Amino acid sequence: MPSSSSQLLRVGVPPIKCQGIKTKLVPFILSQIVWQETSDATWIEPFLGSGVVAFNRLPDRALLADTNPHIIGFYQAIQQGKIDRASVQNFLIHEGEILRRQGAEYYYTVRDRFNQTAAPLDFLFLNRACFNGLMRFNSKGKFNVPFCHKPQRFSQSYITKISNQVQWVAQCMEGKDWKFCVADWQETLHCAKLGDFVYLDPPYIGRHTDYHNQWNLEAAEKLAAIAQQLSCGFAVSMWLENRHRQNDHIQQCWSNLDRQTHQHFYHVGSHENLRSAMTEALIIKPVLIKLDRGHSP
Repeated sequence: MPSSSSQLLRVGVPPIKCQGIKTKLVPFILSQIVWQETSDATWIEPFLGSGVVAFNRLPDRALLADTNPHIIGFYQAIQQGKIDRASVQNFLIHEGEILRRQGAEYYYTVRDRFNQTAAPLDFLFLNRACFNGLMRFNSKGKFNVPFCHKPQRFSQSYITKISNQVQWVAQCMEGKDWKFCVADWQETLHCAKLGDFVYLDPPYIGRHTDYHNQWNLEAAEKLAAIAQQLSCGFAVSMWLENRHRQNDHIQQCWSNLDRQTHQHFYHVGSHENLRSAMTEALIIKPVLIKLDRGHSP
């Protein structure tokens, strides 16, 4: 279980929302990961999602990857200074006022525009105005989540909150050697070396499989096999059980590793049965310590 100090951790919240976001689990996750960061070590995330774990861990060097080009593009735009607090605030004030007047019609106008241009600020607008904070794309890669039916969604306080989150993310990146890239998880894991640490947060089997690319049992089994061959330490977030069922995949593919659990509640999901109490598992392979020459194990 998390230490008392981990429970006191003030968790920063990123501006992007997605199903399975780990905001409430960050103290638990980071309290269980023991990694002595060195100058040549890299924190690696092949499934970045919202980025909440990396932004709160704040490694000096990081490889942050996802197959969703819109997430990566959004954070790259912040990193490059193309998006900042002021530009987000001005954009949401303008777009939010049109949404207030026109309602759902304008939401779908922005959605169509985004599916043509992939503009990062449109992505943020849709992410915060769509139904229940979902992030879902169809087989052609088009964002297809419906409107949340709240034309007055972008109140001044809400815009300020989102703008502050963008500013916080920008501050997290300052002075850091972070690389954001669109990449398959296998390609990303190929970069891992001794001394690095890999945090894995793959789409959950039996839950949100339509996040961006399809994720099935075959892919999950392949991930388990490849991850357990890594030379560095890693941790895997995965749901263990809820009141309806258990995740048998953990016992079948990850049972030989240390496992810590934590109960929490999901508030984001397309169906009510995806927004319920959940026991989360963190599966951990400890870091291998490099020994100096002349020292024996």
